[in-house]
Amino acid sequence: MKTSWLPFLIIAIISCLLFLPNLGSVHLFDWDEINFAELAREMIVTGNYSQLQIGFLPFWEKPPFFIWIQAVSMHLFGVNDFAARLPNALVGMLTLCVIFHIGRKWFDEKLGWMWVMVYAGSFLPHLYFKSGIIDPVFNMFIFLAVYQLVQLALVRYERRKGGLRHAVLAGLFMGLGVLTKGPVAILMAGLTAGVFLFLHRTEGILRLADVLGVLIATLVVLSGWFGIELLQNGSWFVEEFIRYQVRLLTTSDAGHAGPFYYHFIVLLIGCFPASVFLFGAFGRNAEATNPQRFFKQAMLILLAMVLLVFSIVQTKIVHYSSLAYFPLTFLSAYGLYRIRQGSAEWRRAYSWLTGVIGFTIGIALFGLPLLIRHLDRFTAHIKDPFMLANLEADVTWSGVEWLIGGCYFILLIICLVLFTRRSYVAGVRLLFLSTLLVIQSTLYVIVPKVERYTQGAAVDFYKTLRDKDCYVEVLGFKSYAHLFYARTGPFDGKPPYHDDPSRREWLLRGKIDKAAYFVTRIDRLDRLDLPADVRETGRSNGFVFFHRPPP
Repeated sequence: MKTSWLPFLIIAIISCLLFLPNLGSVHLFDWDEINFAELAREMIVTGNYSQLQIGFLPFWEKPPFFIWIQAVSMHLFGVNDFAARLPNALVGMLTLCVIFHIGRKWFDEKLGWMWVMVYAGSFLPHLYFKSGIIDPVFNMFIFLAVYQLVQLALVRYERRKGGLRHAVLAGLFMGLGVLTKGPVAILMAGLTAGVFLFLHRTEGILRLADVLGVLIATLVVLSGWFGIELLQNGSWFVEEFIRYQVRLLTTSDAGHAGPFYYHFIVLLIGCFPASVFLFGAFGRNAEATNPQRFFKQAMLILLAMVLLVFSIVQTKIVHYSSLAYFPLTFLSAYGLYRIRQGSAEWRRAYSWLTGVIGFTIGIALFGLPLLIRHLDRFTAHIKDPFMLANLEADVTWSGVEWLIGGCYFILLIICLVLFTRRSYVAGVRLLFLSTLLVIQSTLYVIVPKVERYTQGAAVDFYKTLRDKDCYVEVLGFKSYAHLFYARTGPFDGKPPYHDDPSRREWLLRGKIDKAAYFVTRIDRLDRLDLPADVRETGRSNGFVFFHRPPP
């Protein structure tokens, strides 16, 4: 084995240990995780791999690439939580290998390892590889497109050959990004490239042939789905997809609005500890080579574009800014790399931010288990009946879960002591390693318990109906859990299945041919007008269950 491949083998092994264990031990979370998994399940059930369906009705909010990957995983490992999350675990392994390769190629192996440590040892960047959402795959394609565009610019700047290959690869990755989540892939890569070209407008790196190469390669990839869909089924599905994408960028989704600075706060806290060292990469480095200078500038632009675009976009959701994890972790790793090399100084703000943000997270991890174990002292102050009922779930707490937060406190204190003694390298390593251990401990110990409070009772009920020939519907709230965990089949010749008032009205009052089961939330019960033959069968942790027999 060549020595150069040994780090990739080590990273692959570490990734397997980090991302694969316990992957399917917790139910998928509503909405996004279950939504995507159900799209894959219905793709398998119907055999329709071109048009996505939810509740066996057309679903044009997302293109199909990620759902294809999940469907392949489910074909191999069954329709389950593990198969739904496996693609992102594998993408996590690929991502760490890619960033190590880039760090080693354009800087050195030390920066490559630094970047891997920073990415894997920060909260949200790590957690997303244990999820079943689209964004890790989507973000990787956009990042790879930007990386190829930077290489293209470097080739033209140095007047070398081989630029067309990078143009084609950039178009390939942009096209795959669009097929994964939508045209935002072109928007983000295009804005980054546009700003970069403007800053280098006098250096002659823009060529029409390169632009055409990127566009043609992108269109070729897109024709693999859009073109075939237009030829086979006409334009209506694609038109609805485009309308939704425009609406998503220009209007505020109900329940997902937020202030302009929303994503700044999300990245500052969610990407801890990487966010602490972000500004260490700012400023000029006289010793930087052209590749290093180009790549760092592209990452700064990409980070700025993510913050700008998604701060302007009306809908505010945590994972909208997840593309920023790539440039943010690189800039953090580069700043730490410069400190280690002696070309940058340690700033007192690093210690302060580590203490403030780290202890805030530690307090949450320390206090949550203790708070739940002594809920009787606080329930009088909770006014939400659904939340109160959620907290009645029979969840076993051993009484030592607070040790996760407690140990994090101690490790953070040790890190700060090391910083004060100028042992910066040792302190930084301990900080990211301790955060990595806290993430894993939280996923194993706390997240399964939280899931039992939030949706466990409803999911358990849906799973009892899996082998029954019946209808299942939710009333008064939005969910995809009943579709995936009850796994009802398509209803040929019946009213539309999902999110359609006529469907619900038929199930509640129409001449149904088999039993119907309904689930609502306790805080939605007063809003429902239920007929006499729809009878309550039980309540559990804020969910109310009903049954209606066929006439």
